[in-house]
Parts: sequence; C-alpha cells; structure tokens
Amino acid sequence: MVSIAKGIQDGAMAYLRRQYTVIAGVAVIVFLIIGLALGWSGAVYFLVGAILSGVAGFIGMNVSVRSNVRTAEAARSGFGAALNVAVRGGAVTGLMVVGIALLGVTVLTAISGGSPQHIIAFGFGASLISIFARVGGGIYTKAADVGADLVGKVEAGIPEDDPRNPAVIADNVGDNVGDTAGMAADLFETYVVTTIATMLLGALLLHGSSKAIIFPLELGAVSVIASIVGVFAIRQPRKSDANGIMSSLYTGMWVTVILSLIGLYFLVQSVFHSPTYFFAAAVGILVTVAIMYITDYYTSTRWGPVQGIARASVTGHATNIIAGLAVGMKSTALPVLAIGVGILVSYAIGGLYGVGVAAMSLVSLTGIIVTLDAYGPITDNAGGIAEMADLPHEVRAITDPLDAVGNTTKAVTKGYAIASAALAAIVLFASFSQELSSGGKVIDFNIDQPAVLVGLFLGGILPLLFGSLAMEAVGRAAGAVVEEVRRQFREVKGIMEGTAQPDYRQAVDIVTRSAQKEMVVPALIPVVAPIIVGFVLGPQALGGMIIGAVVVGLFLAIQMTTGGGAWDNAKKFIEEGNFGGKGTIAHQAAVTGDTVGDPYKDTAGPAINPMLKVINIVSLLIASMVMSGWLIHIK
Repeated sequence: MVSIAKGIQDGAMAYLRRQYTVIAGVAVIVFLIIGLALGWSGAVYFLVGAILSGVAGFIGMNVSVRSNVRTAEAARSGFGAALNVAVRGGAVTGLMVVGIALLGVTVLTAISGGSPQHIIAFGFGASLISIFARVGGGIYTKAADVGADLVGKVEAGIPEDDPRNPAVIADNVGDNVGDTAGMAADLFETYVVTTIATMLLGALLLHGSSKAIIFPLELGAVSVIASIVGVFAIRQPRKSDANGIMSSLYTGMWVTVILSLIGLYFLVQSVFHSPTYFFAAAVGILVTVAIMYITDYYTSTRWGPVQGIARASVTGHATNIIAGLAVGMKSTALPVLAIGVGILVSYAIGGLYGVGVAAMSLVSLTGIIVTLDAYGPITDNAGGIAEMADLPHEVRAITDPLDAVGNTTKAVTKGYAIASAALAAIVLFASFSQELSSGGKVIDFNIDQPAVLVGLFLGGILPLLFGSLAMEAVGRAAGAVVEEVRRQFREVKGIMEGTAQPDYRQAVDIVTRSAQKEMVVPALIPVVAPIIVGFVLGPQALGGMIIGAVVVGLFLAIQMTTGGGAWDNAKKFIEEGNFGGKGTIAHQAAVTGDTVGDPYKDTAGPAINPMLKVINIVSLLIASMVMSGWLIHIK
C-alpha cells in the first residue's frame, strides 16, 4: 500500500511541477504586459492572485494523495473510520480554498485601498491559473483513464485498477489532478472573482458605500464558520450503503446551509439595518441546494435518468449513446430555470447589487462543496489501492460504496461549479457595463446594434471551439497511452502472468507531457479572444461576446458534465448486477458510453467554467484600462 501510494504521490508532484513550469512562462509574459498597461503595482497584484491560486491547487493535491492510502487503511477498522478520513481529507482542501481566497481578497483590498484596477488584476491572476489547471488536469485525467480502459479492460479483459496495467498509476494520479487540483483552482477563482465583482458593484451602484463594499467579505466569513460546523456534522450513516453515505454527506451540507442563513440574517441586520439583502443572499443559497439536487437526480443510480441509460444499453452501443446524449440535453432545463428564477428574484429584491449578493452567497458555500468534491478522488484512489494491494474482500466492501457515492458527489459539485460560474459571469458582466458607464458615457448593448449581434455570435462560438479542442486533446493523449500500454504488454514478458512489474513511470511521463503540450492553445482562447474583439470591434461587440459565451457555455457545460456523469453511473448500475451485470452486451455498451462521457464530464465540460470567467475578467480589465485613459477613448 505504501509503495503504490508513493507512486501516485510522485506522479502527482511530477505533473504539478511540469504544469506550473509551463504556466510560469505564460504568467511572466502577462506580468510584463500588465506592468506596462496598469503599472507595476497592478502586475504584482496579478502575480499574487496567480500564486495563491497555484497554492490552493498544490495543497489540495498534496492532501488528496496522502488521504487516499489512509482511507484504505482506515477501512480495515470499519466503515465509519474510512468515511471520516475521506471527508476530513476533502475538508482540508475545501476550507483551504475559501480561506486563502477570502484572506487574499481582504488583505489586498485593505492594502490597495479598494483600487478597482488592482483588485481586478488580482482576480485575473487567479483566473489565468485556473484555466490552465482545469484544462491540463482534465486532459491528463481522461487521457490516462481512457488509455488504461481501452487496452486493459476492453482489449486485455483485466479489471479496472489491476496492477498489471502499466497505466493504472497514471489513472489514479489523474483522479487527483482533475477533481482536486483542477476543481480547487477553479472554485478558488470563482470565489475570488465573484467577491471582487460584487464589491465593485457595491462601489459603482451604491456610491462607494463602504458597507456595500465590505459586506461580501463578511458574508463569506459567516459561511466559512458554517462550513466548518457542517464538516463536523458528517457522521457515520445508519446504513452502510450508497444511500446512507449520500444522506450523511448531505446532512453536512444542510447544517452549513441552515447555519449560514441564520448567521446572514443577523449580519445583514447589523450592516444595513434592514433584511432586504438577507433575502437576496437566501436566494443564492437556495439556488445552490436546487442545483445540487437536480444534478443528483440526473446522475445518481437511484433515479430514472441513469437507470434509463442502463436499460437502453441492453440493445447495444448505439442506443446507449443516444440515451446518454438525450439525458445530457434534458438535464440543462431545470438548472437554467433555477438560475433564471434566482436572478429575477434577487434583482427584484436588491437590483444588480442584489444579484451580486445572491452570487456571493452561492459561492460562499464553496468550503463544504469542495469538501464533497475532494472526497471523490480520495475514495476512488482508496479503492484502487485496496485492489492493487490485494486487500481482503471486507475492505473492498467498504471502499466500493464510498467510491460509488464519490462519483455522484463529483457530478453534483460540477453542477454547482457551473452554476457559480454562470452567476459569477453575470455579475462580472454587470460590473463590466457599469465600469464602462462610470465615465458618463452610456454604452448601448441592445441586440439591434450590429456590433452587439456579431459579438453574440462570436461569443457563442467560443465554448464550442474550446470544448472541441479539449476533447481532441484527450483523444491524442489517450492514443499515446494506448500505444505505450500495448508496447509493454507486447514486449515485457510476464506482465499478464504477474511475474514482471510494468513500467508505471513511463505511462505517467507520457500523459504528463501530452497534457502540458495540449493545454496551451485551449487555455489561451479566453485570454486572447476578448482582447482581439475589444480592440478591433469595440466595447459593444465585447459585451455581446460575453453574453453569447455565457449563454452557450452554460448549456454546453451542463450537458457535458451531467450527461457524462449519467453515462458513468449507468455503467456502475449494470455492474451492480442489473440488466445482466458484468460481461453482458449491456455492460459492454455501458463501458463505451462511459468512455465517451469521460472527456465530456471531466475535461471539456468543467473547463468551460473558468473559460467564462476568464473572458469576463479580461473584459473587465480592458474596461478598467479604458476608463483609466490608457486606451483610446470610446467614441
């Protein structure tokens, strides 16, 4: 167990070192550009944001790859011990993300005196790291997973997490770089940019009211305390099955929600002497709950959508794919309705600042949400370690249901990340338009303006182009893994008999190099596109591009992540013995659907979240430079 865990840790650290080396080169170039455009103090704020975002991912990764083997060992002592280690390991990541984000924004706001340019530069630093972390981590995790499955499970007929598979360590590393480091950097950025945008709205709409500017930070602080209590409220379930585990995890979430609402009521009364903004904050929290339960419905084996995909698998591969695509498309309706209702209600309560407060209250729950997300790769790795170390069946009987629930929590938290990205993007766009109008010149974003319409079309293209590049990258990287695994099976005698050790390092190195090479072009799209549109077509087209990207990106991200999660759990539902179980045509079709859904749910879909926010924060940075007189004045 120690040897296997060491291999996963070494692979994870090798990946992070190479990724941060690539990102550092890009960050230096951006640092110089911002220094020339906004001054070197703004460039320093950008650098701090980038460093803190990297730290959040680094800590999350380190904790995750150490909690996995401890969870497997704790499973020897019983169900409650294993659940406790996995949840606490996830909680370190979750609470560290919100702690660093809230502390960073608070300290830098105090140092800068609330300078919008400096705070926006700080947010851009966080955004730049998150887009690379999400794209690179997503390419790595799915290239390793797909490569390992295609040769190991499909061609060689060996089980998942079989130590004879040369890509098995790379696959276990991938769980962490995608769903821990990537998610940590993503939601760190969401937290930072939403906080900044809400503070900026308070400054612009409420005439620089210090109460309105500081309130988002106080709101975040209340939810941090509630999240800590919520983590400790997660206890061993009465029933040691998937339903019992999910109920226990949701208990922690509900404790966090209730305590946050109570704390926010007293906070709002203390700050504004009126409950108005409490109701706006409550809307954001209720949208969070709605999104999580909607995503659970579409991705859990307990409900009809996943069972329907499993049933369609009985008639073959094509019907599985058709059913999975249909579920993914259908799953976009309810989340978007929930977000739409949330925007309308919060706007009716408190105007644009009310929408900002709702968005801030939604992301303020990041601590408990990332806890549930990071729990997933920890339990997944624990099951893999137990399998590779040939631990007794009693241990797998504990780690398997923990892992099954982890797949659902990862899907649910992706739905939350998408909703938070959409609301953050809307608040950022409001800040963008308000910033442009703060100089006395009102910018018209009506759709009958040709520049706005062209911008909408251009923005709609970006998520599709971005997603296609990310998925093609997974295909190329997975192909390299497939060739390496086939080579070792062919040339290293004794692997299949268990008398020879595969070269795990070679597979890890191949997928690491491929992920770093493939991530650069997709990650630069949301940085370069708004700069080109803003300079060539002007602020109206830029505003249209933001909205087009948000609308198309929101639907596409939900369709990909939820549909991919449903495909994954449909396969697991069949493996539990339904519709014939393993080895049947239904199972083979479900494996195909899961393989197609992998880059959907873990690469392209989640990476759209930071893409939307990077587009917005770069546009906001451009608007800030326009109003500072650095760029040519708007005619």
